[in-house]
Amino acid sequence: MRMPTHEPDRDDPGPSLGQLLALVAPGTLDIVVAPRSTAVPVTGVALYDPGEEPLPRGAAGLVLLAVGVELASSGAAGVLRAADRAGAAAVVMRHNGREPGAELLEAAARGRTALLSRRPEQGWTEVLGRLRTALSSHRAPDGAHGAGPPVAGLRLGDLSGLANTVADLLGGALTIEDPQSRVLAYSRLDHEPDPMRRLTILGQEVPRWRVAELRESGFLQALWSTDDVVRLPADGRYAERLAIAVREGSEVLGTLWAAADGRPLAEDAADVLRTAARAAVPHLAHHRNGGRAAAGAREEAVRALLRGDVRAAPEAGIAADRPHAVVLAEVSTADVPGADRAGQRVLDGLALRAAADRPGCVTARSGRRLYVLVPAGDGETDPARALLAAARSVTRCAVFAGAGPVAAGPAQLPASRETAELVVRVLRERAARAPGGGAPENGGAGGGGAVSAAAAHHEVVPATAALRLLDRMEPFWAVLSGPVHAMVEHDRAHGSAYGASVAAYLDASCDAGAAARRLHVHPNTLRYRLRRARELFGVDPADPDVRLLAEVGLRLAARPGSGTEQR
Repeated sequence: MRMPTHEPDRDDPGPSLGQLLALVAPGTLDIVVAPRSTAVPVTGVALYDPGEEPLPRGAAGLVLLAVGVELASSGAAGVLRAADRAGAAAVVMRHNGREPGAELLEAAARGRTALLSRRPEQGWTEVLGRLRTALSSHRAPDGAHGAGPPVAGLRLGDLSGLANTVADLLGGALTIEDPQSRVLAYSRLDHEPDPMRRLTILGQEVPRWRVAELRESGFLQALWSTDDVVRLPADGRYAERLAIAVREGSEVLGTLWAAADGRPLAEDAADVLRTAARAAVPHLAHHRNGGRAAAGAREEAVRALLRGDVRAAPEAGIAADRPHAVVLAEVSTADVPGADRAGQRVLDGLALRAAADRPGCVTARSGRRLYVLVPAGDGETDPARALLAAARSVTRCAVFAGAGPVAAGPAQLPASRETAELVVRVLRERAARAPGGGAPENGGAGGGGAVSAAAAHHEVVPATAALRLLDRMEPFWAVLSGPVHAMVEHDRAHGSAYGASVAAYLDASCDAGAAARRLHVHPNTLRYRLRRARELFGVDPADPDVRLLAEVGLRLAARPGSGTEQR
């Protein structure tokens, strides 16, 4: 048995099984047999792998998610009996379309543990998240002041009811927003709202210019970096606001915004907002968990669309008649502890930035890559300019970002993606040829000195064309032999630097002084290496044919994974 994913509270009997099921979304779980009715108390939720150790007595009162067990499987009855002996409140098994066997139903009827089923379309992660959130909701403190607003009567996820309840305590208006400044709910309009609240409600999101204004002033950074209420003073245009971030651990689930609504806010409005933020956690977590399944399906649709499946466009949220450009952001992190985590945080920030600056963006992750489909306005040829600038400014780890051309419709998106990937390859190879061996080593993840790069496709047309040409030539080059091949193999076998010296000399337009500075060696050292390359292998940069072969061969040899990287 794995550790409980929601710690049991032995001093709190917890909700009954019936109350817990009433709080989760309809259709999440079905009751197969409940021998003691659904009035039994639930103390927590845990994942249960029947292949591990027998269940301990600590399982009493838990809802066990029997991962890998189906209702119709031959071992289902044994799993239920084991859970019953341990005192579990309920066991959840997957319903695969076949009815449970007689042995399982008999075991359920004779025992005390309820048998529940998970529908095939519901993932274990989604079920776990909803049950965990429902338990948190039941345990959220009640009381008007000092503990939390009276939200016990609200159904989990009733954000509108939550907004109205808190607004009554505030003596003003309340707006609940997600981390992208989109409106999730707002309190009833008892008075004419001020212009900003009206714009936000009508547009269902904070206007982009206002988000930029709050970001540049440092207000959003202050809001997201504290657990306390942040005050936004009145400025002659809009009334004073109080705002607070709603957090579950380190994750920001959303924000609460309070504003005067025809009368001053209550004297204890800040205290009310603090307790409201605690009470809002299970409701916003429910909203997040319910949206994650849809978000996962949308991401998969975006990936399918980028592969060329135009049927995925509606599910991806892409209108057939709206042009988009594909942007690829790729993090390149140093091989140090925490680097991958830093890279993922950077991609999170870029995804948030894209959503805030350009409504209608859709994103998809693939390892260290973030794909963003950026909508373009009529006649707009460079819709990704702001996102590329944001990527270019990252210093926590190296980011390479490229934008493909605007695609008129879904069918052209794979071509835009391919071009964006080529742009990123160009930037990555340029970094690898730069002094120091590339951006990741110049500071690395979290070092504050990493060098990022970004470009639109039209800024690197010759480089992407050369890259396509080298891709076509690589298989043919592999079966040839000659002076350049001999030099590369010698470097590989002996750790010499003839190839790197010739490559630097060619990149510097045959300027020995510039090439020597690039390699951090004395010009005479470089001239000696060039002379030895000519004597040992016949690689003479003065010969046009040899120069062409060296340009091609040394670039191919420098590619990661070629087995002949330059030393």
